[in-house]
Amino acid sequence: MAEEQRDLADAYARAGVDAAAEESGLAGLLRWLRPTLRPAGLGSSRVPFGYFATVLDLGDGRGLALTTDGVGSKVLVAQMVDRYDTVGIDCVAMNVNDLLCVGAEPLAMVDYIAVQQMHPRLLDELGRGLAEGARQAGISIPGGEIAQLREVVRGVRDGWAFDLAGAAVGLVRLDDIVIGQAVEPGDALLGLASSGIHSNGLTLARRVLFEQASLSAGAVLPELARSVGEELLEPTRIYVSGVRALRAAGVPIRALCHLTGDGWLNLARIAAPVGFVVDWLPEPPAIFQAIQRLGSIADAEMYQVFNMGIGFAVVVPPDEADRAAAILQSAGYPAWLLGRAVGDPERRVQLAPLGLIGEGHAVRPA
Repeated sequence: MAEEQRDLADAYARAGVDAAAEESGLAGLLRWLRPTLRPAGLGSSRVPFGYFATVLDLGDGRGLALTTDGVGSKVLVAQMVDRYDTVGIDCVAMNVNDLLCVGAEPLAMVDYIAVQQMHPRLLDELGRGLAEGARQAGISIPGGEIAQLREVVRGVRDGWAFDLAGAAVGLVRLDDIVIGQAVEPGDALLGLASSGIHSNGLTLARRVLFEQASLSAGAVLPELARSVGEELLEPTRIYVSGVRALRAAGVPIRALCHLTGDGWLNLARIAAPVGFVVDWLPEPPAIFQAIQRLGSIADAEMYQVFNMGIGFAVVVPPDEADRAAAILQSAGYPAWLLGRAVGDPERRVQLAPLGLIGEGHAVRPA
C-alpha cells in the first residue's frame, strides 16, 4: 500500500509537481505567518489556515471573506492555442468558488497580470475573459495591476508569456460562516458537474498529451469533438448562481467544497470529524478518459489530481437532498446525489464504485 502511494506521488512529481515538497515548504511558510494573526476582535481571522478562504472580523457581526488564486499552467495552453479570452473566466472562477466555501457572497476581485511583453491583443483578450467571469459571478473588478517582467516571465510562445492571478473579497455574517462544522453522519453529499478539467491538473495533462503522446494543441482525439487545446481551455465553471439559488430557497447548507488541487481529497477539509462514502459516480468527461488512456494512469491518481467531472460539492441534510438537486438543476447546474457523510475522525473519502479511499494526502486502493 505504501509502495502504491509512493508510485503515485512519483508520477505526479515527474510531471513537475512535487506535492511532498510543497507540503514541507508550506509548513515553513506558515511558521512565519501564524504570528501575524490578530487576536480575537476586529481584524481577527475566523477561519483556520488551510481552508478555501478566510474570514476577517469587521465588527458588529460582519465578516470580510478573502481568497487569492491564479490560473496556473493553463496559461501555457492558452499560449499554445494563441487564444487568451477564456483564462480570465478561470481566474474569476477559482476565486469566487473558493469564497462560496465559507458561506460568503462574492463581491469583487482585483487581478494581477505579469507579461513578458506588452501586447495590446493579449491584454484585450484577457480583459474580455475577466469581464465575462465577473458577469457570471455577479461581481465587479474595480482595479488590478499589470507588470512587465521580461526577465522573469517565460512561457511556450516567445514574447507572449504571461501569468494571471486574482484576489477576491466577499461578505458573510460571522454567525453564518460555513466551513462544514455542522455536518453530521447521514448528511447527503451532492456533486455539481464540472465543465471539464477546470484549472487544476494541467501540468500532468500537458505532460501526458503533449509530451508522452506527442500531440499538438490542434490534434483531435476520437473521444473529443474539438481539438485538445480547445478542450483544455474550456473555462472553469462558476458556481455562484447555483449556491445563491439554494440560499434563496432556504436550503440548509452544511458544507460547500470546491474540487480543485488534490481533487476529491478536498472533501476532507471540512471542520466536522466526518468522512464521506461515495456510492455513485458519473462517467468522467471525455478529456479525463483521454488523459487516462494515453498516460496509462491509475484511477487513484486520476481522482487525486483531477475533479473527474465533479467541480463542486454541497452537503445538506438528507431530507433536503432531492429538493437541493432540483434547485441546482433548475439553475443550470447538473447535480447528483453521490453519497453521504459518515462518522470518521480521519476524514477519509471512500470512492466505493472504484474501490478507492482518500486518506491524508493520497488516494489509494481500499
